[in-house]
Amino acid sequence: MSQPIITTDLVSLDANIGSHKDEVIAHLAGLIAATGRASSAEGLIASAMAREAQSATGLPGGIGIPHCRSEAVNVASLGFARLDPKVDFGAPDGGADLVFLIAAPAGGGDTHMQLLTKLARSLVRKEFTQSLRDAKTKEELVQLVMDVVEPPADKPAAAAPAPAPAAAPAGEKYLVAITACPTGIAHTYMAADSLTQTGDEMGVPVKVETQGSSATTPLPPDVIKNATAVIFATDVGVKGRERFAGLPVVASGVKRAINEPKKMIEEALAHAENPNGPRVEAGGGGSSSDDAGGSGGGDVGFGTKLRQALMTGVSYMIPFVAAGGLMMALGFLVGGYSIANAADVILQNFSPTNLPSVDGITAAAQSAGSPLDAEAISALPSSGFLLYLGAALFKLGNLAMGFLIPALAGYIAFGIADRPGIAPGFVMGALAGFTGGGFIGGLIGGLLGGYVALKISQLKVPRWLAGLMPVVIIPLGTLLIAGLIYVYVLAKPTAWVQTSLTDWLTGMSGASAIVLGIILGLMMCFDLGGPVNKAAYTFATAGLAQGTDASMQIMAAVMCAGMVPPLAMALATTIRPKLFTEPERENGKAAWLLGASFISEGAIPFAAGDPLRVIPPCMVGGAITGAICMGAGVTLRAPHGGIFVFFAMGNVLMFFVALIVGFVIAGLLVAVLKSRAKKVVAA
Repeated sequence: MSQPIITTDLVSLDANIGSHKDEVIAHLAGLIAATGRASSAEGLIASAMAREAQSATGLPGGIGIPHCRSEAVNVASLGFARLDPKVDFGAPDGGADLVFLIAAPAGGGDTHMQLLTKLARSLVRKEFTQSLRDAKTKEELVQLVMDVVEPPADKPAAAAPAPAPAAAPAGEKYLVAITACPTGIAHTYMAADSLTQTGDEMGVPVKVETQGSSATTPLPPDVIKNATAVIFATDVGVKGRERFAGLPVVASGVKRAINEPKKMIEEALAHAENPNGPRVEAGGGGSSSDDAGGSGGGDVGFGTKLRQALMTGVSYMIPFVAAGGLMMALGFLVGGYSIANAADVILQNFSPTNLPSVDGITAAAQSAGSPLDAEAISALPSSGFLLYLGAALFKLGNLAMGFLIPALAGYIAFGIADRPGIAPGFVMGALAGFTGGGFIGGLIGGLLGGYVALKISQLKVPRWLAGLMPVVIIPLGTLLIAGLIYVYVLAKPTAWVQTSLTDWLTGMSGASAIVLGIILGLMMCFDLGGPVNKAAYTFATAGLAQGTDASMQIMAAVMCAGMVPPLAMALATTIRPKLFTEPERENGKAAWLLGASFISEGAIPFAAGDPLRVIPPCMVGGAITGAICMGAGVTLRAPHGGIFVFFAMGNVLMFFVALIVGFVIAGLLVAVLKSRAKKVVAA
C-alpha cells in the first residue's frame, strides 16, 4: 500500500459536526478531499448520499457506516468521526457516535477491498467499538484501526476474512448463508460475521458465502447439499440461487442479519422442521412462500417481486433506447430528418465505394416501387458521404430501438424466472410488437412469459430430464402456453388499448395535452431516477419509436422536466449560498452541467438531506415545465442528451423557455422554504 487507509488527518474526535447525517458525511468527505485522496469533495458526497438514499447505514450500538464507490475517490480511505452529540444514521436503537465514511475508488482493486472489509467485520465486535470510544488521541485511534486492517506480522488479524468453507462432518447440523449488499463493501461482510458469530454462540455453525466486492469463494456443493437450511441476507439478487434448490430458506435484507442474527437462525431451524415451510425453488425463481408475509418468509412479497421484475425490464431496456435514440438523432443531424425515409434505399443500393446522390436515390426508390416524395428528396444533403453516413447512423439507431419491446419483455421475464425466462420473454415481446400490442403488450407478455417459465421450472422432473429443462423444455413449454394464451386471449385487447392510447395522444391538444404535461412533470421530479421517474421515462421512450408528433411531444416534456431538479438546486445555491453548506454549494456548481445533460440524479444529494424542502418545489417546477412543453407543441426525437441534442428538437425556443421557467420557479421556492426554516431555527 503506497498510502495507509487512514491517517490522523482523516479523524475528528468528540466533534460537534452538526445534527444531520449529511453534515457529517460532508465533513468527512471534506477531510478525504483535503488530503488529495479524492478529486472533489462534492463528487464523494454525491456518491455517498446516493448510497444513503438506497437504505440507512446506521447499525445498532451507535455506529454509522456511510460508504460508497466513487469516481471521485483516488485512494481507498476511511474518514472517522467520534461525535458528541450523536447523529441519526437510521439505526433502530438511536443515533451514532462512531461514524466511518468508507470511500472506495470506483475501480478499486481487491487489496483495497480486503482492507475495507476487515474494518467492517471488526465493527460487529463490541470490544473493538469500545476501544474506539476509549481512545484518547487521534494517533491511538488510527493505530487501533490499522491493527485491524493491516496487523503487524507478529500480531494476528482481529477480523481476518473467513476462510473458505470446509466440508462439514456427516450428520452435523449447520446452516449456509449468502450475504450481499448493493456496494458490496460493508454490510455484506458485517452480516456474514454477525451470522457466524451468533451461530457459534448458539451451537449452530453458519457457513457464509459473501457476494461482495472482494473475491468470492463459493460454498462447496457438498456443503450446500448437506446443510439444514439456507439464509439469504441480501439487498440484491443472489448469484447462483439454483444451487440451493429444495433447502428451507429465510430471506431478508442484509441489515436484518446484522440486527437480528439470532432470530434469523431460529427461523431457519424452524423452517427445517416444518415440511410445509418455505423452500428455495428450482430454476432460481423464488420460493414456495413467495406471498408469505413477514420478514421471516422465504422471499419477498408478490408486489415487491412484481415491481422488481418491472424495474429489471426497464433497466435492461434503457441502454437499447439511449444508444439507439441518440444514434438516430446523429443520423438526423448528419443526413437531415428525411434520412428516415431514404435510409433503407441508400443502404441497399449503395456502398462506401459507391456513394449515393440525390438523383441516384430517386431512381433506386422508383425502381424498388417505393418512390420518395419531392419534399423528402429536397431535404436530403447533396453530399454523397453525408447521405451514406446519415443513413448508416439512422439505421443502426433504428435497429437498436427495434429491440425496445422485446428487451423490455425479455428482462421482465428474466426478473421473474431468471435465465430460463429470457428467451420466452424476448419472443413474447416480439409477438406483442407483431400483433400491435406495443409497450403495453410487451409488459403483459413479459409478465406472462416470466410466470409461465417460473412455474415450469418448478416442476419436479426425473434426473435424466433435468438437463433439458433450461434449454428445451422451459422455452418450448413457455412459448406454447404463454404464446397461445397471448394470441387467442390477449392480442386483440392489448392492440385495442395500444391503438386507443395512440389515437388519444395523437389527438391531444389544448387542455388535455397540458394536463398530461403536468402529470409527466410531477412524475419525473418525484423520486429523481427512482421507479416513478423511470415509469414516465419508459412511457416516453417507448412511444418515441412510433415517430408521431404526439410521442415526440411527450419525449420533450419528459426530458425537459427531468432537467429541472438539478438546475433548480444549482440556481438556489447560487442566489442564496448562505442557506447551504460548503459541500452543497460545490454540488450546486456541478449540478449546472448535470441538469443540462438531463441527469436528474444531480439533485439527489440535496433531496436526501432535506427532502421536504427540495422535492415538492422541484415537482412544482417540473409540472410547469411539462405543461409549457406540451401546450407549445415542443417535440424531441432523441431520448437523452439534454440541451446537447438541440438539433433533434422542434420549437427549440419554447423548450428552453419551458426549462428556464420551471427551474427558476423551483429554485426560488427551494430558497424561500430553506430561508424560512433557517429563521424558525434561529428563533
